[in-house]
Parts: sequence; C-alpha cells; structure tokens
Amino acid sequence: MSKAARDVLIKYWGYSSFRPLQEDIVDAVIAGNDTLALLPTGGGKSVCFQVPALVMDGMCLVITPLIALMKDQVQNLKKLGIPAAAVFSGLHYNEIEIIYNQSVFGQLKFLYISPERLVTDRFIELLRRMKINLIAVDESHCISQWGYDFRPPYLQIADARLYLPKVPVLALTATATPKVVEDIQQKLHFKKPNVFQTSYERKNLTYNVIHHADKFGMLIRVFRNMTSGSGIVYVRNRKRTREMADYLSSRDISATYYHAGLEAKQRDERQRSWMKGHFKVMVATNAFGMGIDKPDVRLVVHMDLPDSLEAYFQEAGRGGRDGKDSQAYLLVSEQDVKQLKSNFESSYPELKQIRAIYQAVGNYLQIPVGGGKDLSFNFQLSEFAKNYNFPLLDVYNTLQLLEKEGLLMMSEGLRTSPRLFVKAGKEDLYRFQVEQPAFDAFIKMILRNYPGVFTDFVNINEDEMARKMGIGAEKVIEILNQLQKLSFLTYLPRKDQPQLLFLSERRDPSDLQLSRENYADRKVTAAKRLQAVIDFVHNEDQCRSLQLLAYFGEKYDRRCGKCDVCIKRNRLNLTDIEYGNISKKLKSLLSQRAYPLYEAISGVPEYPEEKVLEAIRWMIDNRILVKDEHDHLAIRRQLDIE
Repeated sequence: MSKAARDVLIKYWGYSSFRPLQEDIVDAVIAGNDTLALLPTGGGKSVCFQVPALVMDGMCLVITPLIALMKDQVQNLKKLGIPAAAVFSGLHYNEIEIIYNQSVFGQLKFLYISPERLVTDRFIELLRRMKINLIAVDESHCISQWGYDFRPPYLQIADARLYLPKVPVLALTATATPKVVEDIQQKLHFKKPNVFQTSYERKNLTYNVIHHADKFGMLIRVFRNMTSGSGIVYVRNRKRTREMADYLSSRDISATYYHAGLEAKQRDERQRSWMKGHFKVMVATNAFGMGIDKPDVRLVVHMDLPDSLEAYFQEAGRGGRDGKDSQAYLLVSEQDVKQLKSNFESSYPELKQIRAIYQAVGNYLQIPVGGGKDLSFNFQLSEFAKNYNFPLLDVYNTLQLLEKEGLLMMSEGLRTSPRLFVKAGKEDLYRFQVEQPAFDAFIKMILRNYPGVFTDFVNINEDEMARKMGIGAEKVIEILNQLQKLSFLTYLPRKDQPQLLFLSERRDPSDLQLSRENYADRKVTAAKRLQAVIDFVHNEDQCRSLQLLAYFGEKYDRRCGKCDVCIKRNRLNLTDIEYGNISKKLKSLLSQRAYPLYEAISGVPEYPEEKVLEAIRWMIDNRILVKDEHDHLAIRRQLDIE
C-alpha cells in the first residue's frame, strides 16, 4: 500500500487502515490494472475508486444508473472539500455545460454520469479533452445479460475505452454469480482477468424461511423477540407499506413507512427519523436501502417473495452491519409462489401493448416523432394510466423495459432546491444595471448573498430573498422570471415531481423494437432467477446460508447451525432426555439472572458444549430464551414482566 493512498484515507475519511480487500483493490487500480471488485452491501465500494482517484493526477469518471447515488456521493465529496459533480436527467442544459467545462479544464476530481450519456456525440467530443485517471463502473452486473438488472446501454461503456486506452477500469458490484463475473470482464474489455472478491458468508446474519398462514401474527412475534436495535420490513407494493406500518404501530411497535411515491421531503424526513432511532421499524418497498448503513439493524423481514436471490441477499444484508447477531426472516404463505409467478408474467407485457403505451406517452407529453431527445418532463404515472385507460402495472413495467433499453429514463421526485446562474459576464454587469435601473437593488442583493453565481449554479431561497428585499416571495419569483427573459440569468424553480427523460428521439411505434437480449433472453434468465427463489424457500434439507453461498458459486461444508433448517436438524441431534435435562438446568440457572452465552454453557458441565449450544439455539428459536440488550441470555417471561 502506497503511503499516498493511506494519507488520503486518513485526511478525508479519518481511517488509518482499509477494510478487508479494499487495500488490494486500491493498489491494483493505482498500478493501472483493470479490476473487478465484488464487495457486499456496506462493504465500502466507493472508497475503492475515490482513494486512488485522489492519489492519481486527473479526474475519475464514475458511471452509474442510480441518480440518488450520484447526488448522495457528490454531496458527501463536496462536504469533504473534494470537487465533484453529476450530470443526470432534470438538469438544465446550462448546468450541464458548466459541469462539462469544469471537467475539461481540470476543476473536478469526480464526474458522475449515466451510461446513456457516455455515448452522446457531445460527451464523446469532450471526453477526448478530459484528463481521466480512472473509469469506475458501479452496479457493473448491469452489463451482463445473465445479471439480474441487465441494461443494454452498459454494453456501450467499452466503446469509451477506445478514447482512453491507457485508463484502467474498476468495475464494482455487490452480488454476481460466477457466470456474471466472467461476463463483466469480457464486456468491459479487461486486458487480463483480475477479480477481488470477499466471501458472501455473513456469520452474524441468520437466514430463516418461515411457512405460516398468519404472516401478520408471525411479524409481531419476531419483532417482540427483538429486544434492542431496529428493523426493516420489505413489502412488494406501496399501499402495503402504510398498512403494515399502521398494523405494527397498533401493536405498540413504533413504525413508519417509505416508498418512492412519497414526496422527496417526506422520504428524507422518514429516513432520518428511522436512522436516529425515533422509529423502531421501517416498512418499505425495495426503493429503500441505497446508501443505508445503519449499524444496529437486528431484524430484516420480507413479507413477500423477492424477484431474485441477488435482491434478497442485498436487502437481508442490511442487517447486522455492526457485526452483531442479526436475523433475516422470509415469511411465506401458500399463495406467495403463485403470486410471484403472476408478477413475473405481468413484468413482460406483449409487444403490441408496449408500442401502444409508448405512443400514448409521446402524445400525452406532446412530443413529435423525431423530437424529445434529452428533454425532461413532469410525469405522473397513475394520472397517465387513468387518462389512457391502461392497467397501471402494464404502464410501469413497459417504462421499466424501455428504460433498460436506453430509450427513456424514469426518476421519482428528486427534491431539488431552486437554483440560479448569472449568464451576464462581470464586464456586462454595469451596462445592464444602467440600462435596467429597476432591477439594480435586486441584482445587488443577489451579488452580496450568492458570490459564486457567475461561475456555477447556486442554491437559493426565494423566501429569504423576499425577506431581504422586503417584498413577497411571489414578487421575487416574478422578478427572477423577468431577468431570465432578459437573458441576464437562468432561474430554475424547485422541482420535486417525478420526471420522464427521453434519452433518444421519439420513434414511430411501428419502428419500436426491443432487442432480443432485452426481452426474450431477459425473460428466460429472469425465469431461472425466479425458480432459484422458489427452490430456496422449499429446500428444507440444506442450511439457508449454504444455499445462498452455492448460488453465488461458493462451496462450504460447514452449516451455520442457526437458520430454520439447521435448528430442526439441531433439535434432532438431541434426544428428548438430553433436551429435557439441559433445558431444565438452563431454566434453573437463568431464573436468577441473565448470563453471557459462554457462562450459560459452562453452567451445564454434564453435557458437551456443542449439545448445550444446540439446546440454547432451539430454545431461542422457540421463544423460550432471548438475548437482552447486553447480548446476555434470559428467560423470555422475565423480560415480559420487566
């Protein structure tokens, strides 16, 4: 490890050492090697490209499909004093050009873009002039048609390497099967294979599949067993998030809910409240989780079957980030598999329906055939579906397919502050003030309070501006619009409605064809992933952890000893007499006070330690024993009374 890399880590992040594998990855990148890094959710993937990019001369180009991640990481880098910017849908073209200029003139260390923008003529023209030191490809599994979120625009990333032949690529992902690992390296034109991968094994996280008709009752029971920390409940649709949160709250388990349909301000507030511990449980769709690194999540419950084991592994993996014992529960009823198959079929509407919806979207937004490229529109999905009498699910799934094809992009309401940029040069400022004296006081107020307004878009507050001027906020907005018409400035009002961005010109519906890879082949591979989920929930012969490890290509013989499958096996390893004797002694010991695990095991010296541990695990699973806030064993009824 170079001293420069360690100095950067200490200076900006305050750490004196890297997490496992981070150091090896950073070294490989600095050495100029193409590298694939497979690190678990919360494993510190961003540090693997941010540190080497800061060590090396030039700017890091980060490619990701996640707008929320772009915004979050850029904001965090700026807080550290590191110049960074992101180009995403919804930005004004003036904002984009400013960012491009900063990139060309070496004023940025990090530029975040989507894969679709990477191949535009304008970007390629500028790419030749940028001093790029590293290409970081986040969510790199998207490049593989065998991956769980294949996106054809990712295939074009390798084309950019033609203009940057000496620049290394760092591909990052949290989960990938062996086939996807190989495919990523081929599709990104790695000069030679180079993979760093941590084990997918999470020793402190126990996976449980519970088949039960009363899933609501099971949910309450597992949360009442949780004596400390917080939890996440994942459900499939937005309506159920609220229903489930209300149900938990009615049973004295504090809960709130989160889904992408909420206003951005609401989402931010609820996420902050849960992170600070104001609510014990967050009930959410899979929209919740990106960037979440809450250490004390003791329980993750899935009320519905996930679409893939990759998704399940990532979502369940948000438990136990602090290394302490945590539980993941997948609750299954008889109808769930049938519902999962139905959802799968509806995810792939017929081509005729896809074309009809695509044409209706163009008409709804009044975009002519051949127009609309790079334009962003406010778009309420439910309102559109109702106006054109399309099933809401068909519309959603069609837009998802078109997005993955690179034709358009949906984004939920990303709350953006109103922004301002003065287009007039400083030398033209005096002339404008003389010619337009009515605006003189207002312009001086802008210059006093927003000094960077000549070089970049700055966030403003219309209410604060109104207070300084002694006028109403409506009048401030009116003046800003007038100055914009006079080409003095560019004013971007607050935007928090969902957006639909056309990434290419609107096509005639008869010319709309989905690639075989993105429709027929995608459906086949998705069906295989769905079957893997079904096999997982029905396999009660093999340890849950071993099943997941095998799916991701790891071979282990050592079972976890704690999941629902292992507990049943553990129970069978004890005779009734053995269990009765051990259980009686443990209850007697713990009736006085709670004990640490190792002391409780020592309290039954007549039996082998493994036998006592098996009995303890069975008693915990059956809610006879629990662990208190100090991680000590206690009898359940004691805590109920307390």
